Amino acid sequence: MSVRRIALACLSLTVVALSLQPAAADVSEIRLARQPGLSYLPLAVMEHEKLIEKHAAAAGLKDIKVEWSKFAAGNVMNDALLSGSLDIASGGVAPLITLWAKSNGQVRGVAAQTTSQIYINTRNPNVKTIKDFTDKDRIALPAVKVSVNAIVLQMAAEKAFGPGNAYKLEPLTTSRSYAEGSAALLSGVGEINSAASAPPFYYKEIATPGIHTVLKSYDVLGGPSTNNLIWTTKKFHDENPKLYAAFFAAYKESIDLINKDPKRAAQIFQDADRNKAYSIDELVMMLTDKSSMEFTIVPHNITKYSDFMYRMGSIKEKPKSWKDLFFPEIHSLPGS
Repeated sequence: MSVRRIALACLSLTVVALSLQPAAADVSEIRLARQPGLSYLPLAVMEHEKLIEKHAAAAGLKDIKVEWSKFAAGNVMNDALLSGSLDIASGGVAPLITLWAKSNGQVRGVAAQTTSQIYINTRNPNVKTIKDFTDKDRIALPAVKVSVNAIVLQMAAEKAFGPGNAYKLEPLTTSRSYAEGSAALLSGVGEINSAASAPPFYYKEIATPGIHTVLKSYDVLGGPSTNNLIWTTKKFHDENPKLYAAFFAAYKESIDLINKDPKRAAQIFQDADRNKAYSIDELVMMLTDKSSMEFTIVPHNITKYSDFMYRMGSIKEKPKSWKDLFFPEIHSLPGS
């Protein structure tokens, strides 16, 4: 037999051998993170009810290890995701869009988590609109410049002060977690006298004498918009199809539980965050207040954020559609 024929025969045997090998197995561990606050309740429900373990087992993935962490902001989670120490991240729209652009689409959204309002509240009686803020005011938000709260404030500033003034109020902002910012506002002392807050924090703030609302995000965006969502890498999505599907099924079940049984969800929130600042009845009221917050996997008004961020130079590539920012599993949904 000629050398050429021998080489071709060996090549054929190699191809056959590779075709008979089993496909690469899904990893045996999934690492997730969430932030404190009511907006991240679906993840707390997943952890409390062990829904990932349930759906993974049903898919034939035995003994999956699920590791949960807590972070104060989405930009911090992005660092963990890129370093390979985290598989699923959660946070605001802006951190996802930023990372999607920086990674050339290698990081994408899994699904939305909540449409929810951001309230900018203050204890300064002289501030009626954002035009009234001065150098003496300090506004707490999860991350200066890059958080969804910061983007909303930039959009509002551009509308209030005109083109070229989106960053006019940025020197007044300071990075604090939702809990820290709200606590500072409620304390009545210190330089932080305002906060860009999310549920449940703004409910207590607006119920406190001397604190009032200056701005609501839905007014800036023209209607309900996604505030929080979850995202992962294309590598994790593509290399772990069964585990990804199990996670997604668990995630949808957790949102269904919240919408169908808000009282049980409220109890889970109290237990998960060790947060007794709100009664079960108060939490149920928040969970059923659709004008302020709704748990859904459908992304809303995502492109308003991405279009603004592109125009401001925060990202160098503009998504053609909201679908560019998400994996195909939700492309059939009526997102925007």
